[in-house]
Amino acid sequence: QVQLVESGGGLVQAGGSLRLSCAASGTIFSINTMGWYRQAPGKERELVATITSGQSTRYSYSVKGRFTISRLNAENTVYLQMNSLRPDDTATYYCNAYVQTTVVGPTLVIWGQGTQVTVSS
Repeated sequence: QVQLVESGGGLVQAGGSLRLSCAASGTIFSINTMGWYRQAPGKERELVATITSGQSTRYSYSVKGRFTISRLNAENTVYLQMNSLRPDDTATYYCNAYVQTTVVGPTLVIWGQGTQVTVSS
């Protein structure tokens, strides 16, 4: 069984910064893409950023230039550095990972429990 545990959310003023962390634990053979998604009240969950095991990154237009995703493959951990935060960044942020638990097993899509980020104006 694989779990993702997020940390680092909180309340910050507009223009401030936060750093989210997400650590995968359990029976892991390999992790391909890891990413961050967010969901604001009354809205659908949306992609924020993703990063492959080869360190290729992708960002949504709304966060590009303000957020940076990174990962430590050896520690199965992904980070999201969020700078110049705006009130419309307020949401629950979810970590996501594509995990293989064995060399021949299927790829599982695992989600974290979410961490709240609130940006005040």
